[in-house]
Amino acid sequence: MAGASEKATYTHGHHASVLRSHSTRTALNSASFLLPYLKPDMKILDIGCGPGTITVDLATYVPQGHVTGLERVGDVLPQAQALAEERGIKNINFVVGDGNGLAYPDGSFDVVFCHQVLQHVADPVGMLTEMKRVAKKGGIVAAREADYSVFMWFPEIEGLRDWQSLYDKVARHNGGEPNAGRFLHSWARKAGFEDKRHSVSSWCFGQKDEVKWWSETWQERALKSSFATTALAAELATSEELEGISKSWKQWGEDVDALISIPSAEIVCFK
Repeated sequence: MAGASEKATYTHGHHASVLRSHSTRTALNSASFLLPYLKPDMKILDIGCGPGTITVDLATYVPQGHVTGLERVGDVLPQAQALAEERGIKNINFVVGDGNGLAYPDGSFDVVFCHQVLQHVADPVGMLTEMKRVAKKGGIVAAREADYSVFMWFPEIEGLRDWQSLYDKVARHNGGEPNAGRFLHSWARKAGFEDKRHSVSSWCFGQKDEVKWWSETWQERALKSSFATTALAAELATSEELEGISKSWKQWGEDVDALISIPSAEIVCFK
């Protein structure tokens, strides 16, 4: 699909508050469904790698292989490269590229992976088809996607329902599907995959330090990230409404019983 270009917009953007949140992701807490299939000499492409924490971790599972982290926005890649250097990971590189038009020949990788990416693209089936193209015969295409409509939190604060509703509107305005998790298996079938494995797992944050971290990131993201700037520019929310959402995340984070669970669907497809 040379020349193809993604039409949707990454809803979260790459504000520092977003990167702090994404930097907690590891292969174990975000790609454990894929790990049993990895072999030491595999060549992996990680699409939408962001700050590279999952990507760098994956490289430790293929010590005789290689991992390429691909990101559409190159500004975040120096952070990813710095992490690899800090951890002494050599079997890795990072490149700027578009998942809808990958600059690789057919059958280039043993594993093609993306994490929380398809929810942001206008043509997820097209991207899965492109991922399939660059996977080797007998190779793997894997993806993990959240479903924003089934997030669960305690206590039940009205302002967080406002956040959930606004996030849905902003994501759809950007051309994405915020409830991607429930569609993932169907998208894979439409991309031509017949042999696939499905699962669901959740991040669950309930410890005091986890709650504080999640609360503080969303207090800031609600006001300063691309989520906020898009909501204002598209007249989906006012500054006062965003302030209210930020305060709701603060209120949630201060509750001694605060907990949030974020479920994601996962799929491993065999070419």
